[in-house]
Amino acid sequence: MSFAAYKMMQWPTGIENSASGFITHSRTDFVPRIPPIQTDDLENDWPHRRDVGPVPNLVVTAANVLELFVVRVQEEGSRESRSSAEPKRGGVMDGLSGASLELVCQYRLHGNVESMAVLSIGVGDGSRRRDSIILTFQDAKISVLEFDDSLHGLRTSSMHCFEGPKWLHLKRGRESFARGPLVKVDPQGRCGGVLVYDLQMIILKAAQDGSGLVGDDDAFGSGGAVSARIESSYIINLRDLDLKHVKDFIFVHGYIEPVMVILHEQELTWAGRVSWKHHTCMISARSINTTMKQHPLIWSAVNLPHDAYKLLAVPSPIGGVLVIGANSIHYHSQSSSCVLALNNYAVPVDGSQEMQRSSFSVELDAANATWLLSDVALLSTKTGELLLLTLVYDGRVVYRLDLSKSKASVLTSGITTVGNSLFFLGSRLGDSLLVQFTCGLGSSVLSSSLKEEVGDIEGDAAPVKRLRRSSSDALQDMVSGEELSLYGSAANKADSTQKNFSFSVRDSLINVGPLKDFSYGLRMNADANATGIAKQSNYELVCCSGHGKNGSLCVLRQSIRPEMITEVELPGCKGIWTVYHKNARCLNADFSKMAADDNEYHAYLIISLEARTMVLETADLLTEVTESVDYFVQGRTIAAGNLFGRRRVVQVFERGARILDGSFMTHDLNIGVPNSESGSGSESSTVLSVSIADPYVLLRMTDGSIRLLVGDPSTCMVSISTPTSFESSKKSVSACTLYHDKGPEPWLRKTSTDAWLSTGISEAIDGADGAPHDQGDIYCVVCYESGALEIFDVPNFNCVFSAEKFMSGKTLLVDTFMREPGKDVEVTNKSSEEVSGQGRKESTHNMKVVELAMHRWAGQHSRPFLFGILTDGTILCYHAFLYEGAESNSKVEDSASVQNSGGLSSISSSRLRNLRFVRVPLDTYAREETSSGSPCQRITIFKNIGGQQGLFLSGSRPAWFMVFRERLRVHPQLCDGSIVAFTVLHNVNCNHGLIYVTSQGILKICQLPSVSSYDNYWPVQKIPLKGTPHQVTYFAEKNLYPLIVSVPVHKPLNQVLSSLVDQEVGHQVENHNLGSDELHRTYTVEEFEVRILEPEKSGGPWQTKATIPMQNSENALTVRVVTLLNTITKENETLLAIGTAYVQGEDVAGRGRVLLFSVGKSADNSQNLVSEVYSKELKGAISALASLQGHLLIASGPKIILHKWTGTELNGVAFFDAPPLYVVSLNIVKNFILLGDIHKSIYFLSWKEQGSQLSLLAKDFGSLDCFATEFLIDGSTLSLMVSDDQKNIQIFYYAPKMSESWKGQKLLSRAEFHVGAHVTKFLRLQMLPTSSDRSGAAPGSDKTNRFALLFGTLDGSIGCIAPLDELTFRRWQSLQRKLVDAVPHVAGLNPRSFRQFRSNGKAHRPGPDSIVDCELLCHYEMLPLEEQLEIAHQIGTTRSQILSNLTDLSLGTSFL
Repeated sequence: MSFAAYKMMQWPTGIENSASGFITHSRTDFVPRIPPIQTDDLENDWPHRRDVGPVPNLVVTAANVLELFVVRVQEEGSRESRSSAEPKRGGVMDGLSGASLELVCQYRLHGNVESMAVLSIGVGDGSRRRDSIILTFQDAKISVLEFDDSLHGLRTSSMHCFEGPKWLHLKRGRESFARGPLVKVDPQGRCGGVLVYDLQMIILKAAQDGSGLVGDDDAFGSGGAVSARIESSYIINLRDLDLKHVKDFIFVHGYIEPVMVILHEQELTWAGRVSWKHHTCMISARSINTTMKQHPLIWSAVNLPHDAYKLLAVPSPIGGVLVIGANSIHYHSQSSSCVLALNNYAVPVDGSQEMQRSSFSVELDAANATWLLSDVALLSTKTGELLLLTLVYDGRVVYRLDLSKSKASVLTSGITTVGNSLFFLGSRLGDSLLVQFTCGLGSSVLSSSLKEEVGDIEGDAAPVKRLRRSSSDALQDMVSGEELSLYGSAANKADSTQKNFSFSVRDSLINVGPLKDFSYGLRMNADANATGIAKQSNYELVCCSGHGKNGSLCVLRQSIRPEMITEVELPGCKGIWTVYHKNARCLNADFSKMAADDNEYHAYLIISLEARTMVLETADLLTEVTESVDYFVQGRTIAAGNLFGRRRVVQVFERGARILDGSFMTHDLNIGVPNSESGSGSESSTVLSVSIADPYVLLRMTDGSIRLLVGDPSTCMVSISTPTSFESSKKSVSACTLYHDKGPEPWLRKTSTDAWLSTGISEAIDGADGAPHDQGDIYCVVCYESGALEIFDVPNFNCVFSAEKFMSGKTLLVDTFMREPGKDVEVTNKSSEEVSGQGRKESTHNMKVVELAMHRWAGQHSRPFLFGILTDGTILCYHAFLYEGAESNSKVEDSASVQNSGGLSSISSSRLRNLRFVRVPLDTYAREETSSGSPCQRITIFKNIGGQQGLFLSGSRPAWFMVFRERLRVHPQLCDGSIVAFTVLHNVNCNHGLIYVTSQGILKICQLPSVSSYDNYWPVQKIPLKGTPHQVTYFAEKNLYPLIVSVPVHKPLNQVLSSLVDQEVGHQVENHNLGSDELHRTYTVEEFEVRILEPEKSGGPWQTKATIPMQNSENALTVRVVTLLNTITKENETLLAIGTAYVQGEDVAGRGRVLLFSVGKSADNSQNLVSEVYSKELKGAISALASLQGHLLIASGPKIILHKWTGTELNGVAFFDAPPLYVVSLNIVKNFILLGDIHKSIYFLSWKEQGSQLSLLAKDFGSLDCFATEFLIDGSTLSLMVSDDQKNIQIFYYAPKMSESWKGQKLLSRAEFHVGAHVTKFLRLQMLPTSSDRSGAAPGSDKTNRFALLFGTLDGSIGCIAPLDELTFRRWQSLQRKLVDAVPHVAGLNPRSFRQFRSNGKAHRPGPDSIVDCELLCHYEMLPLEEQLEIAHQIGTTRSQILSNLTDLSLGTSFL
């Protein structure tokens, strides 16, 4: 392994920053709510409801992922909430029945977001302006992003960088800093401040109204939706203002100029010095004059406690600032101040004055806060409790702070208020929640004895199944119904109006981080006979994730494995379809009852074989009825479906079509009839592909023409026609599809110019015959051999949208009529193509689109997706969006009149001129090389399989595309290899299931596993533990998972103190300085245990089979399944080994125990499932264990000892006494040992049996804080991988013959790379040999013995490092260098600087650059086809070569 590839498989999910603002729309775009008419007593009902005002966007970041959501609010009684069948989470509150997050755009940046703020244009401003997002990145980079309607995405409006040689003086000689840049924004949006390098303040001055960037006058055009911008920036050196240690800063409300309050410490202190030096913090308020660059001091306050760490600006009309410390909260403004003590550790400055104390004791270190109302703040503590802080004020003078308990919730990393009735709890340790709150004036007075048992808002405990499809009242129970009044103990003050807050969880985002450890085990439904890539689908990843009460076991499976109900052999199958049939369906059936149709059972299953067709009835049993029905059964069927509101079935075969009512034919059509004018030439033209959209059927013929079957709903007859626009044209159609724009408000209608005519009226036109006319519109999407795409309306076939070169995969598809004259880029491309000559021509002329699909899935605000499959297996996916450009009609007329002066103005008016498509990346999808044979339909759209909606892609790499919150989630299905046909099935025995046929000719009827949550990069099942999981291992023989869990327990202080005594010396603990009441106070201790869990057969909650408790103050550090050779019986025994340590403070010598357990035979009797066979106490903590050729290797403190096992005890046979301080990981291959130390980097040892000695081969002489280590095996070469605390990975190798290795003492660096996340665990897995290893490697060569490392990180991401051969590496490296410049990077970040090794100021010799970054390479497929060919040509290779290398890697590493 000299070269490797870094590839992400699941991106970070732990949310670190969240903010809200009007990014995609302005405040004025919001339509105020009209009261629903249907209530009779409107007067009584309406005034009690609080209006939900304009709802801003939510922006979240997780490590380097930036996501922008729009919050969709569902009102009670509106049409959408009536039509949606599933009940919403959390019941009805304030007239809202639900709120959900819908993704607008998602970006993976080349840099981790350190902090984020939203630059707004001031509260309550009715202007059309929008807000912008300010992101800061490590060291001192600042990017400002705004939403661009024309791209439907974010674009960078300004970048500010204070790094590099020019700004070196800002660091003042320091190299490492405690935190990255911190950004805060003035509430009126006049400026922002960024604290970099701990003591430099960068002031960002916002542009005033009307002053945009230079020459940017008309870029926006669309009614002036200008976003807030940054005009200039300058630096204040805080040392010049005599500020030494800045902890936090904020801009406060209510001043004419921006005022910044800075929290700083005059001289430092720490916990051991508090008795001499406390109250060392102070705040200073400075007015920021951005034009004069002056910042005078307005007011300041001193003597704040040393543990104050956070500032909160109090909104108008009160103003001022809250200072939050670990034990107290202080309020300060220019005129008044007050304080609230939270517990007994809060002391006044001089000891004399009395502090107002909270009614209960709480610690607020590491708390997060936001404002719910202008005088009520919501605080989230480190234990996940939500507290409400009320400011009791008179005018602008605050004279008291009230704190009260509320619900409990997740452990947050940040809270954001979203609008006036929602807030978002972002979390790195659990699922993030969107919560609605409402506040009413209560009459009940709660006394100060608040109930301690406050229910969780919603624990992770709720099983996924219940969350997904549960009735709203079951959710109410989880939300714990009792309301807690927000009210302190001061019941006598009349002016403190009490407020009742009630909360309701509306939506949640799944998070699988932080992944502390994982293990790789077999799934419950594994198939023992599987081979090759299908075998990978037998495994699952069981991960320790979360912390405290959010701790859970996450079971991740990269590929979906459907639960099989039954299977039949069925060779030679070409396609399968299920159809509905209702016997007595009246003519004017009410179409509005379509929601009920969702539960209608299928009637027939039609199976097309090579030369005949089978028909089966799908009642209780599948019975063949081929002989007794009028279906065409003498040849193969091309397609089948329902027409006329499911009253008829249409069956299309090669030379004709039949319409059937149940099993009786009502109409027979011949299609192969030659057209009169085209003579005998088209005699042989038969049907190739079919698309059905009630009441039309679109056929594509073998000669490249298309036909349309038009149905008449009144007679249920069908007539055949050739669209006029296609009769004359000689253009050959390569793919086509029908798109039914369903629903009460068809989406595409909004995109035409006369959209205002058709919206709003649709409800009124209910015809007299009772059938509503508005069943939506039908469009025909056509792709030509030339690669152009056109959309026609049906049945008139007027062209409403056209795009040239659809197949080249441009980022945006815009109607060709709408292109402004100045922006014609196509011309230059053509000339460059001709210049570069024949070198590139070969690869495009046979490329064409072979299949198209367009669909809009259910959901009130959903927009259609457009899919196209090219001949080489590339899938293009586009998402439609609405863009109202500022172009006037005249431009269209001009461009039209050039082409054809006659009557085009009328056509252009009906065009969907505001329709645009933006391309969606599908990088998780492994493309397939399509065979040259006749293309079969690969896309099957489903509306409900197990409650999910999306499409299934059949072929040699089948995959599920599921739609959640307007985002596509791609999950592959590996378990059956290639799939030739797929359809949905809903009947008595198979509820919303599916049928597919494998290429081996086996038909399987399955259901989708319901335990997994599919709205994640990988399907995940969460098993709550109510404790922190630390380490997990897999016991393969019994299929058990032993794992270490710690649960926080409250203990009296005297118990805790007595456990800190050294037992051997027997000192008595001296507590003469503690009073008796202090001894009975409780203290929280983590209690450890090892739980042994067994996966549940049916996929329910996992069973705890046995628990091994640890002793008092004993921490379990490691658990491993080891195989030891019993030296007496000479047999191998598989045992469970646990290493522990006693944590008793710094006065007691460190000790630990090693425990060996045997796992018994009886699975049913859990008492004696595990039995202890051996335990021994050793000096030092036992932090790592491993079995080495039948011996047990134990790292205890600074020693590594190898033991042999006699069946009753362990005897040491060898030891190694390097100076490791604390071993974090041990890895073993054959007789080699790799050891990672917490500070001393890695050691490479070997074990020699004959001399029974452990010898050091080599070590890394640098200092490195290891997190995880593992061996990387590539054929016959062995490399050592290590990850460290600076989020890097390094690969070392052992080369004693090289002179620079100091005769083999020193490990040499082979590669280094910055991952950008803390890697906590590597897992070595054998790579799959790919079919296209074209180098013709001999069996048994390096190609087959190749292992990749799967890794998990603390951000919840999973990736892998895979070895590469040199040819692929050189090709990719040159491609990577090209892509750095060829791809526009979001927020202007440079991928090369992001991947540089970070040494944080320590001396480090740069290592070789031999890891390629697949995160950058995946942008290659998103480039337009012409650019892909151009870049491939420039680096001297071909596009197909690059893509097949990428496919090989993703196939070789598809492990789960």
